[in-house]
Amino acid sequence: MTNVKRITFILFCLLTLAVRISSAQELRCTVTINSDQVEGSSKEMFDILKTSIESYMNDNRWTNMTFAEHEKIECSMLIVVKSVDVNHLFNCEMTLQSRRPVYGTTYTTTLLNFKDNAFNFTYQDYDRIEYQQNQFTTNLTAMLAYYCYLIIGLDMDSYQRLGGTPAFQQCEEIANVCQTASMEGSEQKGWLAFESNRNRYALINNLLDEAFKAYRNFYYEYHRLGLDEMTSNVTNGRARIAEGIPVLKEAYRSRPATYVINTFLDAKCDELVDIFSKGTDKEKKTVHTILNDIDPTRQEKYDKIMQ
Repeated sequence: MTNVKRITFILFCLLTLAVRISSAQELRCTVTINSDQVEGSSKEMFDILKTSIESYMNDNRWTNMTFAEHEKIECSMLIVVKSVDVNHLFNCEMTLQSRRPVYGTTYTTTLLNFKDNAFNFTYQDYDRIEYQQNQFTTNLTAMLAYYCYLIIGLDMDSYQRLGGTPAFQQCEEIANVCQTASMEGSEQKGWLAFESNRNRYALINNLLDEAFKAYRNFYYEYHRLGLDEMTSNVTNGRARIAEGIPVLKEAYRSRPATYVINTFLDAKCDELVDIFSKGTDKEKKTVHTILNDIDPTRQEKYDKIMQ
């Protein structure tokens, strides 16, 4: 990268961070609700719920680092309603995605591609969806707030080393409050510490665990020193990502059930294949071996790196 390009890149990064401390709300989230599995329910109710969730996520200021309109974090939420019982308990699955632009390109990279199979909550027509910090109101508001902070935290981690820590701490606070909150049994799924190593509690516990600090540093380098670098030097950017890939293996070996690594690969598997299918023979071999070792269920996908 030439000195002029490097200065331009640095100014871009500083401007991005500065803008995000000066104006509007953080998120631009599109919500889709699929209620096809629910018979006899009012479709108007689901339309109201969709509008309420979008307003909650997009109109609230979640941090003091507010974003300019064109800098808002693009994200989408798909809620599949499986059933609604007589007590207005919604049994749902939710898929959440968030994206970030890559410097100097029209390309956006996926930061989060996450499925929550226990997105369960109680809701009636026109219930207010209102978040109160440090206080449990409803499971729906808690889950939405958790995911808002998760999206923001991952975005900030991609621009600044460990930059997402304050947002992740908010996720942790919400998870801790929900440990003892009064709610229906199925609503508790996802929050309990020893329920599963693949739930909301486990994910935020991983992200704030000192043992995964190296992973979060790699996450920053992947985006700022890897992807953002590729606009001026593809070879250098790809090499930086290749250098950091062993961090994933180290984290996996120390804790094979690590949820945060699975979450990273859910978002990045296709991108990694695209990046390293054009890499050097050494890069291909190293990355292919590591990815197949830590994520064997996607071996057929990763084999495309070597083709």
